[in-house]
Amino acid sequence: MTQAFRGSRIPFHLQAQPGRADANPARSQLLHRHVKLPELIHGYRVLKHIGSGAASEIFCVFDPKTSAVYALKQVLLDEKKDKDDRFLIQAENEVKVSKKLSHPAVRRIHSVEKVRPRGWARNEVIVLMELVDGQSLDQLVGISMQEKLRIFREVADAMAHMNDKGYVHADMKPTNVLITAEGKVKVIDLGQAHPIGKPKERIQGTPGFMAPEQADVEPLNERTDVYNFGATMYWMLTGREVPTSGPGSRGQAEVPPLANRTNPDVPIELAEVVNLCLEPNAHGRWKDMHAVVRQLEKISASEGVKTRTA
Repeated sequence: MTQAFRGSRIPFHLQAQPGRADANPARSQLLHRHVKLPELIHGYRVLKHIGSGAASEIFCVFDPKTSAVYALKQVLLDEKKDKDDRFLIQAENEVKVSKKLSHPAVRRIHSVEKVRPRGWARNEVIVLMELVDGQSLDQLVGISMQEKLRIFREVADAMAHMNDKGYVHADMKPTNVLITAEGKVKVIDLGQAHPIGKPKERIQGTPGFMAPEQADVEPLNERTDVYNFGATMYWMLTGREVPTSGPGSRGQAEVPPLANRTNPDVPIELAEVVNLCLEPNAHGRWKDMHAVVRQLEKISASEGVKTRTA
């Protein structure tokens, strides 16, 4: 939920100061990049720098008009570079997809705006997002198996909701899941979300997590998310990525060893669910994320996992 405060008084922990960062949509090594803190960005008061992406900076900002606090992603564009145009397309896609979703475990994207500040030669994209004060899943490998199961189930449910609305996330990985101090789960980064049943124009995804059909630029569907999510669970359980098959090499792709062989703490039932997510042939996987949710609920019940109330 967007955080709002009466008047213009800003809580101390959100004021500009060194300390724990908010959401990091990129790799953890980018998080602490030194950035000169601007006072204002398009009317929003900057409270602190909270993350960095490949071509973006993310700030915690305060809206003096509404007393609301947001996460603001700032991207500088060079219109002469095709890749910079793709950043704008991805940002606009995030907003479009976000507006179709209404799940508590998916971060809301409020708006995107392309502007050219006075006197600047470059355009700028501003993305206003729900502020999530938490850590990405890749930083929480040491949490208990019960907590991992709870998070897996909530992420799977959020992805099933996306699929029901006609989209695949298409880039699920540990860095795209945030966990707050209260244990709330938020799926982030909808920039690569894609309509179900349609292929992408080029290979997109993250090596170690992407499905074979993504490498072959084939139409994506619910089973694509099943694979991405299975690779995410596998990494969280074993610390190992699933080898990505190159274009046209799906026939040589193999399902990785069961996670419980690497980590004896993994219940065999969970290891088997994960491996069925990772079948190279899409028709050999669970048919959709709802099927994965049901399996995780059964395992959670047997392991005594408590569901968190919103």
